[in-house]
Amino acid sequence: MSATTIEEAVALTKKFTSKPSNEELLKIYALYKQATIGDNQEERPGGFDFVAAAKYNAWLKESGKEKAKASEEYISLVNSLSSKYM
Repeated sequence: MSATTIEEAVALTKKFTSKPSNEELLKIYALYKQATIGDNQEERPGGFDFVAAAKYNAWLKESGKEKAKASEEYISLVNSLSSKYM
């Protein structure tokens, strides 16, 4: 099964039977946020919230990417990971 829309890709991630690596999860998160919200305008999280900081930085790396392009990349990434984690 492969996704063709961002909604289908989100649903597909919920069917993963094992957890992707932290690097893969951050990429999924960043592309999803860029595709659905756009550039990161949030305040940088505090220094000791390492998970929030990693997510913030991953999303920040996608800044300037158009929502449509981020959406394409998100769907493609989820589809490729689905063969590995389903």
